[in-house]
Amino acid sequence: MADATTTVAALRDAMRRFVSERDWDQFHSPKNLVMGLAVETAELMEHFLWMDNAGSRGHVHEPGQRQAIAEEVADVACYLLALANGMELDLSAAILDKLEKNARKYPVESFRGKYRLEPEAK
Repeated sequence: MADATTTVAALRDAMRRFVSERDWDQFHSPKNLVMGLAVETAELMEHFLWMDNAGSRGHVHEPGQRQAIAEEVADVACYLLALANGMELDLSAAILDKLEKNARKYPVESFRGKYRLEPEAK
């Protein structure tokens, strides 16, 4: 399986089966899944703690670190997929809707190459 050939639906189904086989649905309330997602996100963040931007870009390519980082990214994605499953949320639609909203909020002509607008002159 690879990103180019695996659908979100296939990933959601794989996560659904994994959870179901272990009878974990009983524990997968939105609250618990969001808390688990936060924990896994923090574990991912630990790999980059105290690094500057350039260091973090290089760090992801170090063979000893790349696999560990990939596993944390996967943990975050699994929790997100489980949350979408539990909420019966169409994840693809939610992402595309949010991108459309963000495109209106952050128009290219105002934000290209910037993370915020400069303050207006007074």
